[in-house]
Amino acid sequence: MTKVKTAFFCTNCGTQHSKWSGKCNACNEWNTIVEEVIIVDKQKKTTLGDSRPKPVLLSSINVEETPRISTFDMEFNRVLGGGLVPGSIVLLGGEPGIGKSTLMLQVALNMPEKKIFYVSGEESYGQIKMRAERINTGFNNLYLYSETNTLSIVTEAENLKPDIVIVDSIQTTTTPYIDSSAGSVSQVRESAAELQRFAKQSNIPFILIGHITKDGSIAGPKVLEHMVDVVMQFEGDRNHGYRILRTSKNRFGSTSEIGIYEMESYGLREVSNPSEILISHREESTSGVAIAVNLEGNRVLMIETQALVSPAVYGTPQRSTTGFDARRLNMLLAVLEKRCGFRLGAKDVFLNITGGIKVDDPAIDLAIVASILSSNEDIAIDPGFCFAAEVGLSGEIRPIPKIEQRIAEAQKLGYRQIFISKYNLKGLNQQSSTIRIKALSRIEDMLSEIF
Repeated sequence: MTKVKTAFFCTNCGTQHSKWSGKCNACNEWNTIVEEVIIVDKQKKTTLGDSRPKPVLLSSINVEETPRISTFDMEFNRVLGGGLVPGSIVLLGGEPGIGKSTLMLQVALNMPEKKIFYVSGEESYGQIKMRAERINTGFNNLYLYSETNTLSIVTEAENLKPDIVIVDSIQTTTTPYIDSSAGSVSQVRESAAELQRFAKQSNIPFILIGHITKDGSIAGPKVLEHMVDVVMQFEGDRNHGYRILRTSKNRFGSTSEIGIYEMESYGLREVSNPSEILISHREESTSGVAIAVNLEGNRVLMIETQALVSPAVYGTPQRSTTGFDARRLNMLLAVLEKRCGFRLGAKDVFLNITGGIKVDDPAIDLAIVASILSSNEDIAIDPGFCFAAEVGLSGEIRPIPKIEQRIAEAQKLGYRQIFISKYNLKGLNQQSSTIRIKALSRIEDMLSEIF
């Protein structure tokens, strides 16, 4: 009779402990340590046979450019760095209902010449077929397999020899060598390790869909993110139609690229020019509206900021933001109060970033200040103006990176004037720009220009 071995794992970070305790010493979380059965059979066999790699001399390795597999989804290819690398493991995480399964099924259906092996441990064949019909593309060379056992998945993949394998989701897969429930720390770690070994030896790329916890991190042990080659996050607000695909780890490309989608009734639509969608089209000018030249990764977005300043009716002034850090808004209001003399302490200030996206680029500061002053004075800003600069605590206009790329995007979209910091003028070629560049050193310099 085989001996049952148990251990204690932290469900938050995956750290193994020798005994139970109320607090994890690694991540300092409380009540996250659980006991799990580790090994059922001491004579554990690998799913890939007994083949063992041998040491190779570094100078004897012939490095060739590996051709990537194009997914025919420009946004997905952009985030990956050009396409899927053979033998790589991609982990896609996101909130429930955000569209992870829809995105992967849409990517699979857009490659009719590739043989796709879609493993689903959460949905039946009928449910997947209904979603595929809604996407309304061909069903050629897409093989469905409803299974959670990793040994069966690897066996079928060896027989089918697909070009790409999609597993939905890694938290539902189980290995027969671990006697614990699906989704536990040991099951997720061992199941991902078996799929990784098969992917590296067969040179087949795997895309694993992962659940996330309430704090936004991918469920399971933290070692799961270290094992895979690419970690992607599918973000967005379900009350809005826009979704952002970004990478937090990419061994084959940059982690600063993002992809933007719009959720439609037939699936996800690629947004090639998000600036035109994030900006409202009005027939008349409105006060409290300013356009910011924001940078998301390596992508420039023209984002509309909306501010509403009104007297505090209920005594205590309110500060409310959507898509922007409320603490940074309080800092900008304090700068306007102290350095510029605007009495905003007794007024309600509401700030909204259109499109339902969240912005953390400091270059949006100047546009937020302009929209607040526009609403306070009830004077509309010229719709041909845009802003790209950071505001300091002393009221100075600070420089920002990649100013040439921002100016080029504003010029392409037809804006007539852009407000930047005068410290960004060093090394800037203004002769090639048809847009008027207005350099500022302090907030006071902006007031006479826009009002």
